[in-house]
Amino acid sequence: MSGNRVLVAGASIAGPALAHWLRRRGAEVTVVERAPGLRPGGQAVDARGVAKEVIRRMGLDAAVRAARTETAGAYTVDADGTVLETFRADDDGGDGYIADIEILRGDLSRILYDDTRDGVEYLFGDRIAELTQDADGVDVTFAGGVRRGFDLVVGADGLHSELRETVFGPRERFVRHLGLVLAFYSVPNEFGIDGWMLDHQDRGRSAGLRPLKDPTRAMAMLSFPAAGFDVDHRDVEGQKNLLRERMAGLGWQTPRILAHLDDTPDFYLDQVAQVVMDRWSAGRVGLIGDAAFCSSPMSGGGTGLALVGAYLLAGELAAAGWDPEAGFAGYETRMRSFVEANQEIGRLHVRSRDAAADAEPDMAALMPLIERAINGADLPEYAEVPVSPATP
Repeated sequence: MSGNRVLVAGASIAGPALAHWLRRRGAEVTVVERAPGLRPGGQAVDARGVAKEVIRRMGLDAAVRAARTETAGAYTVDADGTVLETFRADDDGGDGYIADIEILRGDLSRILYDDTRDGVEYLFGDRIAELTQDADGVDVTFAGGVRRGFDLVVGADGLHSELRETVFGPRERFVRHLGLVLAFYSVPNEFGIDGWMLDHQDRGRSAGLRPLKDPTRAMAMLSFPAAGFDVDHRDVEGQKNLLRERMAGLGWQTPRILAHLDDTPDFYLDQVAQVVMDRWSAGRVGLIGDAAFCSSPMSGGGTGLALVGAYLLAGELAAAGWDPEAGFAGYETRMRSFVEANQEIGRLHVRSRDAAADAEPDMAALMPLIERAINGADLPEYAEVPVSPATP
């Protein structure tokens, strides 16, 4: 082991993925998560292009593929259910609109946690309350009262990152609302969803249903335009009321989907937003995943950014001899173009839902952007350090 102690805040996808690679590069890793345990369910997330290679290098390809949603493709439909357009999961070599590797966020999180739990310290039900840093390290006080020292701290705590706000400044400086609100939650599969996702769009709003591995359930997805978003992201009842209000009058299966709002176990609603920062590090503290460069769910690339970012951050830190300035700089240099391409894809997808948008996309310009968003990050072969399977 290198003896370098790294604290990672957040145990969804970016955090455990980073813990995997930090451990393999020789660091002693602690992951702190404010939730009492892993959060199950969640929306379907995708891995395309270079992200699939990261999964392969992690040795997790078989486990991830076994947990896929096995969605065969997607139909866009009108209010009567007539199919308007078809997308297949094997389009574009599995890197199309419906990815070959599509998995529920909670299932991928569980795979990453199970892969790292024996060599990484996990602290659930706690969070970073205070931190101070100097040339020698970072002194962290946890909300539970424990005080510990680390060589590096990395925030992987999502769009609403507390660590980002503590170290870099208020969220308003970095979070860019794209004018859309997205909600999803599981419902009884009374709609006959069988392998194919259905999506209905009308005047900027959308309602959709997608299959789950449990055939008795389906995942509902709803979105509506909103210039502002003033509902507390922890006020679930307020969010549900807002959703009912904004989705009223949308046809197709929308009323039946909304009828399950009060009995769903996994409701989620939030603004579609991006995080834009000039730098993803300050001294010995860095950011990764949505905390650093959220591309929004509309990009389809957030999970890929988290996985690729984890590989590159751990590799660059180790290659720099764990010097934070050099390691963070190398990571940002390798990731920046990849991030910007995925964020532009997210913005384009939001604009395409604008009811007033009539212009056809410039495909000659779009195809290179898509390729950069899927495969636009090089993956160097970093040296590995033999590690003991024992938990620190």
